[in-house]
Amino acid sequence: MQTMNYGELLGRIQRLDPVEQLRLLEELAALVRSRMASQPRARHSILELQGLGKKIWQDIDAQEYIDRERASWDG
Repeated sequence: MQTMNYGELLGRIQRLDPVEQLRLLEELAALVRSRMASQPRARHSILELQGLGKKIWQDIDAQEYIDRERASWDG
């Protein structure tokens, strides 16, 4: 079996008519979906985000920030 690189494969795909390109796209999407479904997915918890960005807010007074934001709403 001959091995093609990405550029060669893309060139061949571009020479297909649009109906064949669409069929190829649909079959590739199904293949990828199938492969992804068979792989275990890592589960995450919202608690992993705890503390994220706390350095940004370190020296900011919460009430001053809220007051400034509310004032900006009025233009």
